[in-house]
Amino acid sequence: MKNIVVPIDFSETSELLVDGAVNFAKEIAGKICLIHVAPADLGFALGDMGFQYFPEIEKSEISQELLELNGIQKKIEFKGVACEHLLKQGIASDIILDYAKEKNASYIVMGSHGRSGMYDVFIGSLTKDITKKSDIPVLVLPCHK
Repeated sequence: MKNIVVPIDFSETSELLVDGAVNFAKEIAGKICLIHVAPADLGFALGDMGFQYFPEIEKSEISQELLELNGIQKKIEFKGVACEHLLKQGIASDIILDYAKEKNASYIVMGSHGRSGMYDVFIGSLTKDITKKSDIPVLVLPCHK
């Protein structure tokens, strides 16, 4: 069975990405390996005393994101595709590429929101970064709503 790494960010287009990844997995008899990378600074906030760390905020956010991942995994499995998931904190591109190598992935499936130009200059594009750095084929699905 071929492993397909699917980074997910819980954006409004995530459902389109998951649907496309499920269709692709069915075509190649693949297993979906979902990954969500939470920011390393989750739980930090700027307050009266400068930056402060609030572990309860971090714990709450992580718990909510794990629930969302569990729900997406169940939907994928209901459609007849094997699935597992992982949530990590850190630098998204590095963690995704490490996970893909760890899973011996055949593909990474990512979404494109159709933004370019100045958006990439100021915000950056994770999909663009992954496609530049990856030795594993990256399938980019259009995820426009």
